Amino acid sequence: MELNWAATTLLLTAMVCDAARGHWQWTPWFNIDHPGGSGDHEQLDAIQRYYPDQLCQTPLGVEARTVHGVPAALTGEAVHLNHQHGFWCVNEEQPSGEHCSNYAVRFRCPTGSASRVALSSWSSWSEWASCSAGCEQTGVQTRSRACPTAQLPDWRQHCPGPLQEGRMCQGQPCTVTPSTDLRLHSLPANSGGQQQTAGCELRCAMGRVNAACTQCMCEDHSLYGSVRLQDGAPASEATVHLRGSSNKALTVCDNNGKFRIPGLCPDGKTALEIRKPYYGIAVVTLHQSTSRVSTIDIKLKRSEKPFIKKQPQSKVRREGQDVTFCCQVVCNPPANKYLWYHNGSLLDARTAGSGSVLVLHQLQPQQAGQYMCHASNTLGSIKSKPATLTVTVRAAPSCNPTPQSYLIRLPSDCYQNLSQSFYYDVGKCPVTACAGTQEPEGQCRDATTYCCGAVKLEDRVISCSMYTLPIRVVNKCGCQRCIDSKAIVRGRAVAADDGEPMRFGQIFMGGKKISMTGYKGTFSIMVPADIDRLVLTFVDRHQKFVNTTKVLPFNRKGGSVFHEVKLLRKKPEIMLDCSISNTISLGSKENQDPVAELEIPPNSFYRENGEIYRGLVKASVTFLDPRDISLASAAQSDLNFINEEGDVLPLRTYGMFSLDFRDEVANERLNAGQVKLFLDTAQVNIPEHLEQMKLWSLNPETGFWEEEGSFTFVRSRRGKREERTFLVGNMEIRERRLFNLDVPESRRCYVKVRSFRGDRFTSGDQLEGVVVSLINLEPTPGFASNPRAWGRFDSAVTGAHGACVPAFCDDQQPHAYSAYVTATLGGEELEAVASSPTVNSNTVGVQEPFLHKLQYRRSDHEDPRDKKTAFRINVAKPNANLPAEINGPIYPYEKLRECETAPFSAGHFRFYRVEGDRYDYNTVAFNENDPTSWTEDYLAWWPRPMEFRACYVKLKLSGRHEITVRSRNMGGTHPRTVGQMYGLRDVRSTRDMTQPGVSAVCLEFKCSGMLYDQERVDRTLVKIIPQGHCRMENINSMLREYLVNHLPLAVNNDTSEFTMLAPLDPLGHNYGIYTVTDQDPVIAKEMALGRCFDGSSDSVSRVMKSNVGVALTFNCEDKPVGHQNVFQTLQNFPGQQPVYNQRMGRGKRGRGKGVKLRGLRLNKKLRRQREVPRRKAFQPVV
Repeated sequence: MELNWAATTLLLTAMVCDAARGHWQWTPWFNIDHPGGSGDHEQLDAIQRYYPDQLCQTPLGVEARTVHGVPAALTGEAVHLNHQHGFWCVNEEQPSGEHCSNYAVRFRCPTGSASRVALSSWSSWSEWASCSAGCEQTGVQTRSRACPTAQLPDWRQHCPGPLQEGRMCQGQPCTVTPSTDLRLHSLPANSGGQQQTAGCELRCAMGRVNAACTQCMCEDHSLYGSVRLQDGAPASEATVHLRGSSNKALTVCDNNGKFRIPGLCPDGKTALEIRKPYYGIAVVTLHQSTSRVSTIDIKLKRSEKPFIKKQPQSKVRREGQDVTFCCQVVCNPPANKYLWYHNGSLLDARTAGSGSVLVLHQLQPQQAGQYMCHASNTLGSIKSKPATLTVTVRAAPSCNPTPQSYLIRLPSDCYQNLSQSFYYDVGKCPVTACAGTQEPEGQCRDATTYCCGAVKLEDRVISCSMYTLPIRVVNKCGCQRCIDSKAIVRGRAVAADDGEPMRFGQIFMGGKKISMTGYKGTFSIMVPADIDRLVLTFVDRHQKFVNTTKVLPFNRKGGSVFHEVKLLRKKPEIMLDCSISNTISLGSKENQDPVAELEIPPNSFYRENGEIYRGLVKASVTFLDPRDISLASAAQSDLNFINEEGDVLPLRTYGMFSLDFRDEVANERLNAGQVKLFLDTAQVNIPEHLEQMKLWSLNPETGFWEEEGSFTFVRSRRGKREERTFLVGNMEIRERRLFNLDVPESRRCYVKVRSFRGDRFTSGDQLEGVVVSLINLEPTPGFASNPRAWGRFDSAVTGAHGACVPAFCDDQQPHAYSAYVTATLGGEELEAVASSPTVNSNTVGVQEPFLHKLQYRRSDHEDPRDKKTAFRINVAKPNANLPAEINGPIYPYEKLRECETAPFSAGHFRFYRVEGDRYDYNTVAFNENDPTSWTEDYLAWWPRPMEFRACYVKLKLSGRHEITVRSRNMGGTHPRTVGQMYGLRDVRSTRDMTQPGVSAVCLEFKCSGMLYDQERVDRTLVKIIPQGHCRMENINSMLREYLVNHLPLAVNNDTSEFTMLAPLDPLGHNYGIYTVTDQDPVIAKEMALGRCFDGSSDSVSRVMKSNVGVALTFNCEDKPVGHQNVFQTLQNFPGQQPVYNQRMGRGKRGRGKGVKLRGLRLNKKLRRQREVPRRKAFQPVV
């Protein structure tokens, strides 16, 4: 029995009226399918295969409800229920046009019956038979299967389940042939009422049946319609079709977008389709009415190619578990076909399904690998990024319990004889996903994710020259919940020409306003967890800048990335007389012809409501000229498009232009139609590009460029110039106002770049979160250093293995394309490796002879006065037959994976940060570039993985030399950490160039606050110790007052150092204390350090200002004659142990040698005075 449950109850029972009546029980709820694709199908035989021990062979009844517990009868959806076949809900049958809900079913089984279903030995199902329904009717399709053991008496034990199954189906569309007078069909004159053609079973609630028995018609009814485009313009020549009928149109809209159709019945069932090229199909149903006249208004939306809004997520499962992959696609019209691939092979739709959701049950190890979806609609296709499925066998550990090697650098007086180095191996666990202990739910994105992390730490002590350091080493790794890190994008939106900020501009994502820029153009965006491609549009409310859409890369592991968004300034408005033809030049390079011209015919402008505009027009046309290298960073989006196969491919631009037309009085935006564009072929320097040139428009929601039209060759005389050949194309200026003259470029490569903390270029000194930008240049033949145009702008963010930046390349001519590469961290430019007077291949990171072929040149190669923050190379595609070229730094486009995972020894280009001498030591090791490496421990420097609070204190020092200052940070008031070390910080002071003999230093210390358990506050005991002969002269009065009023108060009996219990409050520059909290530790430290340098609480600087915002002042003049140093003291008092916490610093980076150990004061009297306070340091001092 099969029922459509639109108007009946959904509890179906087949109660057996015998002695067994009442002896039954319900099974658990089952949910093996999701409503993607054609619908939700919870079929009995499939459930029996997945759950053989929980379901009987012949159920007596069945119930259905949504996964949220709503009975199916109350959902209002059309569903089907049968205890012999199960449950199904078909998306196409839903009256609302929406997808079915996600349903679960349970079955009624006899108590005590044999519930185990034997393993099936059925053959494969046959193909579905033809639909039994007539045209536009609902019918049934069936398919069958065979049992190989059907000749045996007990064949049912081998082949449980039905021999045949069915599904609902729709009949073929009925043929509709409109007559010349626009009536649908005419009836014989003598037909009336419900008179039927012989054999016709169609019944009409209104009107009569036509002669073909395909449609009801109402001869006395007329339908009047108005169709407009998305911008309000009339949809002239739009065609109107009867839904489900043939492709032949009933009528065509006139120039005003109007139409009239007589004979349609307003019965609430008749549906029309309105079609127009480049716009999605609009469907409208005539409302039930008794009037003789009906009117409808339709607004067409622009058609959109498929775009993957939410990518499939990589997942880890154990053998036997289930997994769900989802592929959320947005487009107009909706996607009508989904394909799933496993390791590049197409999955069978009969087993994998054909919808946007892929569910795999009872996973086996061979199902591990990469899964990808391919979605299509009538306009095109899109491929998702591959999602990796890792399947762990049942008995194997989900994580390798043995830690990996991880070296940290020790202070310069902690040389380790055993390893013969200044490094110590503290171990680490790879931050990789693992399978949790609980069965994951069938969700697109796992609610709880698990990662490998440290589950056991071992306490050790490191021996230094005169003291010891505590250290906690990773002893064992295990699977635990991942650190919940957030990805943040920060930056500034400024003018590309002079750096003017876009003040209080609006920021849009997906068509919705999400944020604003500040007074200085700054912004901060938290990236949603399910976003894979961050597309932001910046809109200036003051109309100074062109609306700019950018695709901003971010760190998917979490943390902040800083971008400087360059905006193109709008061109001044000019007045156009719309009653005559107007010509606008595109490109204003000095002493050069325009790249192209726009020709706007008379009376082409109209308002957004479709009304023709007759007045003057204020026009602002801004052209981004590729011949101007300085404006390359202002390029919109990332210059990519999606081809017909769904692959994302790059474009090479010949110019972008933004159009803004407004009414001179009301300032209303105006549209324009039938605009011609003339592209001067002399501006296209690559001949093969002429045939490939197309006009593109930018989709601001996806960030992809979409084709608007092509060009034809025309010889013409433009203005007073000689006759030339132009590429001519037609365009309409409607919803989109940003256009591009582009060609697809197939010569593609990746350039590998790494960034470092200093110029030692070791693997452990790599920086993550650095934005590497690459401008593709088209060199003038024979003059690679003098490019004639740029063609593309790309950027990428460095991770643990650097960054792979897309670039154009050529395998025939190494100099065909060159690239200009820069790198920034937090808005600060990093320095490239020098290329003069000679190029050192070991320093650059690329071996000869490939380096010579690439012609590496730093930006100051020819003029030492130029900046050192960029380099230029010829992007020569590597020759696969030459071993010296296949190991980086240039990789073919199809070898992105090899580029991303290349070992440190492989070729790469390098940037580094020029830093002052500083050193950080943490008792519990932590990689600040990777917030997910945080370890849960009381002695962790950063107590919370999602809130990193950086604290700095500013010191002023008087003396002829730069001084290294140390902060020694220990537990102060928390019972679990009191007296234990959190870490050390050493930094060398920065000389004040305006005041001889004065330097200043911004020194980090561990902030006070809650520890990781969030139960109790710890006031960090901070000891600040300058090296050498220094004495404290002054303490900031406001800081002194704060410490006195917030007990306990640390003892300060030694004038050569300063001790305090760190403030709990975020004090500001008036106290000489600088505090910043951020979700990224690097950003928090950079901002706090910049404020400390500037001596203010709201601005940052990289120039040290030694006279403002100072907390402590020390006098560090030369040591008096006769004063004993530490070595003389040890000779006089051989039994005396030195105070270990007064050894300072490291050698200055880049010198190649460590700074020799300086003399440290040791005063026996002061040491005795400190012994008692050291034991009672955490009691209030009265």
